[in-house]
Amino acid sequence: MDEDGRAVSQEPGIRLPARPWVPYVLPFLVFLAFLLLDRTTGDGVLLYPVRVIVVGLALILVSRRVISFRVVRPAGSLLLGIAVYAVWVLPDTLWPGYRSHWLFENAIMGAAASSLPSQARADLAFIVFRTLGCVAIVPLVEELFWRGWLGRWLVNSDFEKVSLGAYTRSAFWLSAFLFASEHGPYWEVGLLAGIAYNWWLMRTRNLADCVLAHAVTNACLSAHVLITGQWQYWL
Repeated sequence: MDEDGRAVSQEPGIRLPARPWVPYVLPFLVFLAFLLLDRTTGDGVLLYPVRVIVVGLALILVSRRVISFRVVRPAGSLLLGIAVYAVWVLPDTLWPGYRSHWLFENAIMGAAASSLPSQARADLAFIVFRTLGCVAIVPLVEELFWRGWLGRWLVNSDFEKVSLGAYTRSAFWLSAFLFASEHGPYWEVGLLAGIAYNWWLMRTRNLADCVLAHAVTNACLSAHVLITGQWQYWL
């Protein structure tokens, strides 16, 4: 992927019609479909490994030509990821009961409680897949969609003409608020995370740095869950 986010690789993959948004959007739609299926059937433990595999295949087969792992500011991306993790857990750590306020737990946002049954929390295979999904799959899927595509599409529907990190006030804030809405009762820290990642893309002009920062945040959150037993961070 070049500096403007256009595909330059000639590596083989699934050849789709000339719809440049597909590699950025399709894995996210597949991911959402699994979330909906999980909520409908309640079989999240059984479906999660399948979700990781299927979404991973979508990334490899459909999105590989627009994925770059060329990080330009590794130290900054690492520090930003840790900072976002700290922001994520700090309110609940400082003010027990903070998350139970009606602004966060309500009929629209849901409750800050894990839906994982107790047996899943002791299932090593599930823990491995869940951690892999959080650290490797989710950052790629979300960064391709939210910042690789949506943030640019909000500037110009012909999004390939928009450089990565290009700023307009409406695109910056709308994408951040929509990103926040994806995180349910953690919407306010999701908003801060969206602002941080949007800002980092403006600074680096490089999606791989946002993927790394996002992966570090999720890795820290996963470690936090496994060490402290605060499973609510794995909704």
